[in-house]
Parts: sequence; structure tokens; C-alpha cells
Amino acid sequence: MNYKKRALDKHRKLRGKISVELKDNLDTLDQLSTYYTPGVGSVSKHIAENPESARDLTWINNSVAVISDGSSVLGLGNIGPQASLPVMEGKCMLFKKFAGIDAVPIVLKSQSIKRIEKTIKQIAPSFGGINLEDIAAPKCFEIENNLKDQLDIPIMHDDQHGTAVVVLAGLINALKIGNKDLAKCTVVVNGVGAAGVAIIKLIKKYEPKVKIIAVDSKGIISEKRKHLDFSKKYLLDKHKIIGNKQGGLAEAMDKSDIFIGVSRADVVDQAMVRSMNKDPIIFAMANPDPEIHPDEAKKAGACVIATGRSDFPNQVNNALAFPGIFRGALDNHVNRITNKHKIEAAKTIAGLIKKPTADHIIPSVLDERLVPAIAKVII
Repeated sequence: MNYKKRALDKHRKLRGKISVELKDNLDTLDQLSTYYTPGVGSVSKHIAENPESARDLTWINNSVAVISDGSSVLGLGNIGPQASLPVMEGKCMLFKKFAGIDAVPIVLKSQSIKRIEKTIKQIAPSFGGINLEDIAAPKCFEIENNLKDQLDIPIMHDDQHGTAVVVLAGLINALKIGNKDLAKCTVVVNGVGAAGVAIIKLIKKYEPKVKIIAVDSKGIISEKRKHLDFSKKYLLDKHKIIGNKQGGLAEAMDKSDIFIGVSRADVVDQAMVRSMNKDPIIFAMANPDPEIHPDEAKKAGACVIATGRSDFPNQVNNALAFPGIFRGALDNHVNRITNKHKIEAAKTIAGLIKKPTADHIIPSVLDERLVPAIAKVII
């Protein structure tokens, strides 16, 4: 099916894909008086006197703002705010469909860290949570960290943490198939942007003894590299990734156990996979085309292969995680999403697969057990 043409046709016909609906009728003067004037004044007065009641008397308890500056959208790059709006609408659609959360797409006509932060802080009282989306690294790290420190509602940059949670979930079951102990493994992460950095941090938090080699477009991140940005230096200094190895991706993958790609298409070949230790695990998640085609990886001896695509087994999809995480945060009045929450979410996702196989290490995004199961552990 030509999804590109179909998507354009559908969006043109529907004029977007989300709308606002009322929770009650507004057909009589009595209803108008109850929900608007004069009745609404008493609700506002009550909130002014009891600020904590806003969660129960407004939509705050079930609302999330999906916010982007359009600086790093899918595989399209810096396409700006309006062009990113269809993606934000799509994210809101997923929030509503899978978790029943009312989400609002908001795109900002600024890519300044200070302006983005200021704008989000100004509109935050209208929402129960903030989902940051498609904001380029490394500024996305600073924006998220600053907002977490200054706001009392859950903030999550899904490109980072949603991806990391689902990768860890898949990895937990892939290790069972490959009969590997993560503490004794060497993991190569290719792509050190928002997703790559978050994946490294979460895997290290889950298993501190794991060895990780990070690779960007210029090669292995090492202590001898000059002009590294703060997020890459932080990986070396704080998270203790391997810093004494040099070379490119081929050198990094040699004698490794796990490859995690969040980079670009066709950067891995069969020879690289064969250079890995026995029964390597390959997570090739570049979209739309992975770092290595699953058939090629399988021919080279990979025991488990995951991608970001729905037409191959083991799709690593953020939608497995973020609806349940925010559902739990809203329901349980969680003000900050922590590493513990993310690890528990990953373990929960993995645990839904009772008997993992090479072609089935993570559930489908359509699995109705996901949201309630994840929500229970976000406490």
C-alpha cells in the first residue's frame, strides 16, 4: 500500500486527525448556566481558595501537552513548527486511543532554549503533563532537565525516554533468547543523539556492569576525541562508557554482543555482524530503513533482530511505553518521571511476553494489557 499518498489524502479529507469533544450536552439554558455563567464562577472561586482542587475540577487530571519546535522530526530533520504539526497530532491521537488522555499539539515558532522553556512554563498550568517531542539534541537534554526542576508536573522527552524504555524491554527478553548475561556483555550504541544517550543511560542504570561503546558519525566516542558536546562528555565521565577504544563502527562491533542502532540506514554489513560474539543481538532501529536489513543480519548469525518498522518482527515503538507512563503519572499524581519508573515500565512490558521467541520479544502496540499494566508501576 502507498502509505505516503494515503496519508496525504486522509489528512486533506479530515483536515487533521484530532478534534475537541464535549463531556456533557449544552442544549439548554440550565446547562449553559451550570457550565458557564453564572455557575462557573463558583468553581473558579473554589480553585482560587483551594489550588489543589484544580486537578479534580478541570481537565488537568487527564491532559498532556505535546510540544515541539520542529527541530528534529522523524528522519526529516529541522523542518520547523508547522511541518511538525501532523506528527504532534498523531502523538495526541495515540494518547487518546491507547490511554484515554486528552492531548493537545503545540508547536513553537522558536528554537531558542530560553524561549522554549519560558513558553512551556507559562502554559504549564493548563496541563497535567508535558510530552516534549522532536526537539534536537543536545538542547533537548537541557530543556527537559530545566523544566523538571522548575515545574511540578511530569515532563518527558519521549524521543529519549520512550525509546530507551522499549529498547530495554526488548533487550530483557532478547538476552533470554541469546542466553546472555547483560553484566558480561559489550553493547555498541550507534547514534548518540537524544535516543542514543537515553538508551545508554537507562541500560547503565539497569545494569551498571555492562560495557558500552558509543559511536557517532565521526567514530567511537573516546577520551581522545576533541570538541565533544556536554552530553557525550557526560557519558564518558558519569556513565563510564568505554573511552579507551578508537576507530569506527566496524572496530566498535568487533567482539561485541549487542548492537543498538539509532542512526541511519545501511551502516552495518554482514561482516560486522559476523565479527561479533556468538549469537549477537541486533536492534537496528533507523527509520524508515534500518542500519542493516533483518534478512542480512539473520544470514550473518544474529539470534534476535529488532527494528523500528511494523512490517518486521519485534518493532521497537515508543507507543508501547508513553501512554501507560503518562496514564500512571496522571492517575497516581506523580510529579516527576524517574529512572525507577522507566525501568519498572520496561520490566512490565517485557513481562507481558511469557515465552519470548526470536520473533516475539515485545508485545504489539495494540496489546490492550500495556497501558493498565504500565500505569500500575508509575507510583
